[in-house]
Amino acid sequence: MDYKRLIIRGISYSQTQSGAYALLLEHEETSVKLPVVIGNFEAQSISLGLEKDINPPRPLTHDLFTQFVKNTGFNIDSVIIYQIKDGVFFSNINFKNPLSEEELILDARTSDAVAMAVRFDAPIFTTSDVLNEAGILLELDETPKVGDEEVISDEVSDFNDLSGISSEELDQLLADAVREEDYDTALRLQEEIKRRNKKIE
Repeated sequence: MDYKRLIIRGISYSQTQSGAYALLLEHEETSVKLPVVIGNFEAQSISLGLEKDINPPRPLTHDLFTQFVKNTGFNIDSVIIYQIKDGVFFSNINFKNPLSEEELILDARTSDAVAMAVRFDAPIFTTSDVLNEAGILLELDETPKVGDEEVISDEVSDFNDLSGISSEELDQLLADAVREEDYDTALRLQEEIKRRNKKIE
């Protein structure tokens, strides 16, 4: 399968889910963003994994598992985000023993898989289907139009009825949602835009 490599663009506080964070992954070639909602512990663990020079006084769960994997002679070869279903991402961690060439694939929560990947400097991949379904097709540094913020907050308050919003307004709402790092809102707006585009085709 032709997998698409992702890079970690950052972690931000979720605007819509209390106590949750948004892990933002990006396809290297197209700059399509893939936001994954994760918990506080996982966000902390990924952040510490990215900061190689910071060592907590006691090992976190992911650090403990990392040491266990290394002691068995395995490395993490890659992480694959292979499916999204009902808003939930599904991932595999691919292990490999460089001496015996033995391979092992374990199913894992995406947040745990990424937390392990950063500790092994392992690449993260996904499929075209996942990118097409959940990807956000906007640059993060897109400049919003002045004076649109109050209108946007009112217009997106009811996601059950977006029929009264024009395609141009949806594009602007999407741009502002990404700028404000509200990726849950961005995904729902993106789905509406894709639905309208399919009707045109």
